Amino acid sequence: MGIGLIGCADIALRRVLPEVAACPDTVLVAVASRTPEKAEAVAGRYGCRAVRGYAELLDIPEVSAVYVPLPAALHAEWVEAALRAGKHVLAEKPLTTDARRSRELLELARSKGLALMENIMFLHHAQHRAVRGLVREGAIGEVLSLSAAFTLPRRRADDIRYRRELDGGALWDVGIYPIRAAMHFIGSDLHVLGASLTQDEDLGVDTDGAALLRHRGGVTAQLSFGFDQAFQSAYTLRGSEGRIVADDAFTPPSGLRPRVRIATRTGAEHRIALDKDNQVRNTLTAFVRSVRARTEPGDAIVRLADLTAAVREAATR
Repeated sequence: MGIGLIGCADIALRRVLPEVAACPDTVLVAVASRTPEKAEAVAGRYGCRAVRGYAELLDIPEVSAVYVPLPAALHAEWVEAALRAGKHVLAEKPLTTDARRSRELLELARSKGLALMENIMFLHHAQHRAVRGLVREGAIGEVLSLSAAFTLPRRRADDIRYRRELDGGALWDVGIYPIRAAMHFIGSDLHVLGASLTQDEDLGVDTDGAALLRHRGGVTAQLSFGFDQAFQSAYTLRGSEGRIVADDAFTPPSGLRPRVRIATRTGAEHRIALDKDNQVRNTLTAFVRSVRARTEPGDAIVRLADLTAAVREAATR
C-alpha cells in the first residue's frame, strides 16, 4: 500500500515513518511539506518523492493512503481533501477539534468506502488486552471505578501545543488519552459530571485539567491531564475485590516489558511482567487491515469528540 505523508511532524519522523519503512505491507511513496528542504531531507532518507505543498501529493496515483500528522487545526481541511481525492486516511489525534466536523468526515469516509482511522496508538498495545482479560477473569471482582492520568512537564514556550491558532492545549493533546481509556475499559456510554481546565492567559490555551465521568451503569472515571506536571502515564481500575494498575499506559517504548500491578482487598500486591509490544507497528497493521477489508470507520471517533467537547463545556460553565 502506497503511503503519502502530509506534513513532517516530529511524531511522524521519530515513530511512524520507520514503521512504514519496516512494514512489508506498506511503502512510503511521497513526503509533502510546505518547506521544500524539509520534504527533500525526509524523502531522501526513505528513497521516495518529495512534494512541495499538500495538494500535489493527493494527485499522485501511487498514493492510496495518507498519514496526516499536521497540527490539529489543519486536520479537518486536509483529511477532507484526502478523502475527496479517494485516499484512505490515518490522522493524528484529535481527528478534529470540532465534533460536528469529525462527524462529517466520518460520514464522508463511509460514503466513499474509505478507511479513516484516528491515530490513538495505545489502544493497539497488547498490555491493555491483557488487562481486559484479567478483568474478565474476575481478578478484581466487579469494576467500580477507573482513574487515569497523562501529564507532562512544561514544554518550551514556542511548542505548537501552546499555539491557540493551531488548536493547541492540554485537553486536545493529552486529555484525549485518559478519556479514551475510560471508553475502552468501562464503555462509551459516559457523561461528564464535572470538569476543570487551567487556562494560561498569556498563551490562550489550557495547560492542565481534570474531569469526572460516569457510565450509565454507575462506574466512574476520574481523569487528569496537563503540561505543567511531572510525567505520568498510568491508569488504575478499582474493583470490589482489588485493583489493577498500569504504570506505562499510553506511550511505552517498544523495548519495554510493561508490568501491571494487581492488589487484593487486603493490600497484598503482585506484579505481572507482560511481553514487549510495538503499538506503532500494531496501529499501522490495523490501518492496513482496515483498508484491505474496507472496514467502515468506527463511531468511537465521534463519541470521543463528543466527550472531549463535553469536558470543555463542563469546565467553562
